[in-house]
Order: sequence, then structure tokens, then C-alpha cells
Amino acid sequence: MKLTINTSFQAKASSPFLLILVDSEHLQKASSTYEINNLNQLINATQFKASLAECLPLIAKVPACDNSMLVGLDKACELQPAKLAKIAQTILKAAQKKFQHISIDISALPTEQHYLFALALTQAGYAFDEYKSKKDAILLQEIELISNNSTLNSQQLTLIHAVQSGQNWARDLANRPANVCFPEYLAEQAHALAAEYPELLKVTVINESQMEELGMHAFLAVSKGSDRPGRVITLEYKMNTEQAPVVLVGKGVTFDTGGISLKPGAGMDEMKYDMCGAASVLGTMRALCEAKLPIHVVGAIAAAENMPSARATRPGDIVTSMSGQTVEILNTDAEGRLVLCDTLTYIARFKPELVIDIATLTGACVVALGSVLTGLFTPDDALANEIQVAGQSSFDRVWRMPVIEDYQEQLDSPFADIANIGGPKAGAVTAACFLQRFTREYRWAHLDIAGTAWNSGAAKGATGRPVPLLLQFLANRAQSNG
Repeated sequence: MKLTINTSFQAKASSPFLLILVDSEHLQKASSTYEINNLNQLINATQFKASLAECLPLIAKVPACDNSMLVGLDKACELQPAKLAKIAQTILKAAQKKFQHISIDISALPTEQHYLFALALTQAGYAFDEYKSKKDAILLQEIELISNNSTLNSQQLTLIHAVQSGQNWARDLANRPANVCFPEYLAEQAHALAAEYPELLKVTVINESQMEELGMHAFLAVSKGSDRPGRVITLEYKMNTEQAPVVLVGKGVTFDTGGISLKPGAGMDEMKYDMCGAASVLGTMRALCEAKLPIHVVGAIAAAENMPSARATRPGDIVTSMSGQTVEILNTDAEGRLVLCDTLTYIARFKPELVIDIATLTGACVVALGSVLTGLFTPDDALANEIQVAGQSSFDRVWRMPVIEDYQEQLDSPFADIANIGGPKAGAVTAACFLQRFTREYRWAHLDIAGTAWNSGAAKGATGRPVPLLLQFLANRAQSNG
């Protein structure tokens, strides 16, 4: 879906459907701007209050426009960014199956929210019907945003379109079932992306034999229970290789049964989403290629399937990680940190400026933060601030959680250097502390997206988060470096 911005009054009726955002305190402004006849009578007759996302189709035609509708903002001066998604969803529901091109007058929207509203429109337009025999009839291809005071510019629109492409691809990958999307499939997708952008991307795939040679036995402890072999996939984005790279590491457990520590059956279908960290890395790499940001980035994916079998790791088994640290595996359902710890050791060869890992790591983070905020863990105050700023700018927000030495003793093992779980208390924190033991050589942050990567219930599906956050973070760094 293409977005354009137009500040010309004459362009206000250039599409077959015009939507006018209206402030509940300035309802008459639409009438004077568009010369809408009898608007006052229509408002009185319908009791239209311009409350949030309330719609009023206009019977009287706006000049040169066959269809028009008012969409309420409530009090625009009090509008919070969290409400923009509801307005965007209302607009898309009214338009996307009826029109190829619509115009939205956003003049009543506070200018500081124009960017987030445009981003919300692209996010609301996503649909996934790949496996349905009857496809959704989505017609909408272009949205024209109209305002004589908009702060949106071409650079921001380019970034929005890049986010849209990357986030939608991440959602597609995560929504595909595990019999389609498995570790080798993710490797194929990485190669396909590199084929689209051969001048920008270099892909390397490490198989299990190579992992064995590298001593990645924590990773292999997870993947060996499945007939689907694991893969470590790296994609190097080479727009500015003079800089040390930012490395993004995604957890790609394409299905998580829990292994021998088997999960309950209810809701297990959603464990196809345990690769959303990997999907977000791939989505961010696609977005980078489209935005062509002048920055050096490596995306790394730890792709494995966690299954119970005669070859599967047992609780109590001890393995040696690539770093040389030994791990007692007390719970095979704490597998994400095992594939990540070896991948975090492996990517040190890129001599990173900093590393961010992204993982659907713990149910404890869902308990702590729900589905609103992503958990952020880092001992680096400056890096935490950078990520938080990017989260606010993209409305893909994080909340900083502790990762301090006081929690490390919960991971002590009487038989190995470290246990892979730290008991019932502070589960999201001890998981981050486990990863921290493998990241001492570089600046590092961990994003626990277990609550934000997908939605359950009637609206079940991947969100594509934190692609908006990651691309904004990289765009901010590219701008500051430039």
C-alpha cells in the first residue's frame, strides 16, 4: 500500500473516497473547508459527536468526490498515540474492500502525530489469507494524506514504506505453519532476500556439522531432538562496512513443543510463533534494503525446532557451549537461551559495535508487561536510552527491566558452570542474566518479545514487532553517524 502526502487544496477530492478527520470541539470546520451543505442538520439528526473513531457518511457530496465520511478524533488536543491504531483500523475497514485509492484529510490531527498515524495505516492494512481457498478481496492500493501543515516529508515516507514491507514480511513468516516454516526454510528465505538485493546482502548458513566443529553443543542440544536440522543464518548488510556492525540476533525456534519438558496441549499451536525474533530480524533486513540506510548491520538467526524424540536432550543433561561454559539443562523448555547463547558467541567474529538479541523468551515477561511493552534488558545505560527513544518514535515501545549481578546466583548449578533456569522467581530477568554470561565482550541488549510478537484469540496473528523499533533505531544511528 502506497502513501503520499499532498498539501494542495485542489487535491482534496482527487480520489473516489474522502475521509475527513474531525475534532469534536471544531465540528463546523469541515463544513467551511469543503462547502458541505446542510452539515449542521445532518450532525444534529444523527447525534454525531466525533468521538474516537466514530464515523458519519455524508449524504451531500463533497465537490468532485462521490463518497465522503467524517471520522472522529474526539478532542484532538488530548489524543494519545495509542488511539491512532483504532482510527486507522476503522478507516481501513471502511475502505480497503471498496476502493483502490482514498484520501484522508489529517489537518485536524496534531502534526506531531502525522508520522505515527501514517505508520498505523500501513499496519492496519495487513491481512493474511495465504492458506484460505477464498481470498480476502483487498482493493486498496494507495492512500493520499492531505494537510496544509503536515510535517511528513519524503524521507519519512520512505522509512514508513520500508517498515511496512519488512513488518508485513515478518508477519507472513511467523503466521506460516511449522510444517512450512522450519529452519531450512528460513535459510531459503534469507537467500531469496539476498537474491533480490545482491549488492547489499551477503548470506552465510552454518549447518549442524559445522556447529559440531565449532563446539556449539548448547544449540545442538535443542535441535538434535528434531528431524529438521538446525541452522545458524547470517545476513550482512554492506552499505557502510567501514563501521563496526550492529548485530541483530533473532531466536528462530520454528516450533517449540518444550522437548522432553513437554508443554500443555492447549494453545500449543501458537508455538509456531517462537521464531518471531528471527522473523523480525529478516523483516528488519528487508526494510534496511528498501530504505538503503548508510549503516553496517549483520542479522543472525538461530533456527531450530524443539521436539521430543529418542535423540532429544533430557532434563539433567550437561553440555558444553561454544564459549566453553558448561550448562546443566534442567528444563528443555528453556531452549531459546540455549540456541541464542551459542549464536551470541558465534557472532563475536564480526567484531560488533553492539548486539541486540530479539526473542520470544519467557512467559514471565508476558506476566510482567502483558502485550503492550517489550521487555528491554541491558547493563548499558546509553544503549538503553537509544532503544527507548527509538521505541517512542516508532510507537513500538519497550520497558527497561533489571539485568544485574544480584540475580546471577539463581543460575548456579552444583554440577556445571550454569543452569539453564533460575527457579520460579524473576524468570524474565534470570533468562536475560543467562544470556549476559555470553555477551561480556561487547555492548549488548536483549529484547523479550514474548508478549508483543503475536496476538491470541479471535485476532490471532503475528504483529511484526519489533521491526518498527529496530529500523527506527538503525535510522537514528545512521543519521547520527552521517
